[in-house]
Amino acid sequence: MQFFKTEQAAHSILIECITKSHYEDLISTDDHYKQKWLNASRRDVSPGQHILLPTPEGSLDSVLVIVDNPVSVWSIADLSTQLPAGDYHLGDQYTRAEQEQLILGWGLGAYQYTRYKKQQPRACLYVDPALDLARIEALIQATYLTRDLINAPANEMLPTHLAAATQQLAEQHHAQFEQIVADQLLAENYPLIHVVGRASSDAPRYLRLRWGKPSDPHIAIVGKGVCFDSGGLDIKPSSGMRWMKKDMGGAAHALGLASYIMQTQLPVYIDLAIPAVENAIAGNAFRPGDVIASRKGLAVEIDNTDAEGRLVMADAITDLTTANTPDLLIDFSTLTGAARVALGTEVGVYFCNDDELASQLQNTAHAVEDDIWRLPLHTGYRRTLDSAIADLVNCASSGYGGAITAALFLQEFFSQQCAWLHFDIMAYNMRSRAGRPKGGEAMGLRAVCEYLERKYRTA
Repeated sequence: MQFFKTEQAAHSILIECITKSHYEDLISTDDHYKQKWLNASRRDVSPGQHILLPTPEGSLDSVLVIVDNPVSVWSIADLSTQLPAGDYHLGDQYTRAEQEQLILGWGLGAYQYTRYKKQQPRACLYVDPALDLARIEALIQATYLTRDLINAPANEMLPTHLAAATQQLAEQHHAQFEQIVADQLLAENYPLIHVVGRASSDAPRYLRLRWGKPSDPHIAIVGKGVCFDSGGLDIKPSSGMRWMKKDMGGAAHALGLASYIMQTQLPVYIDLAIPAVENAIAGNAFRPGDVIASRKGLAVEIDNTDAEGRLVMADAITDLTTANTPDLLIDFSTLTGAARVALGTEVGVYFCNDDELASQLQNTAHAVEDDIWRLPLHTGYRRTLDSAIADLVNCASSGYGGAITAALFLQEFFSQQCAWLHFDIMAYNMRSRAGRPKGGEAMGLRAVCEYLERKYRTA
């Protein structure tokens, strides 16, 4: 990657991470020209700020970064886009694991969506060749892929484009790819995917990617691929519709996870499904009050056409749990506003039907600084999905616990029960933070990658 080098330049500039208290100690002395410079330019500092220190001749000598924690993935994550173009290196006080953490943050912060803007020259960080740069780059590339797909405007990320991106990833890693398109969805029994996407001029499709040895642990992955969500006939207000290009963020996460698994050759078999649709408005759009049979055979009454993501995911979940029982099913979706009401936009919500799995994932997420939190699959709310004329409705009668009832809806469509992780995420940064620029974001992805590494790489 262009922001890393494995050969240290002779003129490389040192980056030092110090706490605010350490900074105060530095400016209290004047036995060195750096301290004299800091003392002469004395100012209040706070975590996240950096200070450029000159040589006696006036060139850049080193960079001080004020941090809460000297070794966080976010400690230097902003510097790759804030420092002057040039070559930089870390001090030699860090362990291998600490270096890898800092380097990962640098790479995550270097992201820019450059489809329509020219990329500017940037700072480059020296990486010791002895480090596991391949894995770091795989995590960065998986995150970049996720962000790029979400950031793409809807006119360049409709079902056709999402299919092309999935096929390209499959070809890159010699995976199997297939798609079922338009009315063929009805012929092959994917009625919910078809009904949600049929009003769009860009036909709905069901995308499949398979990779690995079938004898290895079986990981099924589903990504919600609603490429744009108008809300359908229950149309969203303009403020709510503005950012609905990101409603395929679940599919972007699914492809990001697949990218990491394939690039690192994790010894698992992945079976990935993306129902790719646009929830548009036309004369053939599905209506509130319609009853649609699902792939599983359950009849679903449509209470609200803006609760469409769970419909397309339902057919995919049924499909992936029919022929075989996966060792683990992971789904990603931008499913409910209720999840954002519960935990805000910066913490990813997940549900899990296995307490041990959830505990391991939560511990892993904490270790890699990926902010996610578990909500309960409270079965007492299942009654709110009851329908007077069908097996269930797609949107709960109560206005409460919407993220939970959406998860309970999905749980109805398993053909065979298996360990399950369901992510209901924002997939978007509403503000820029260290290493997490405003725009499309991978939420929970690093936690899942690390969890799978610990479980299957060392098994």
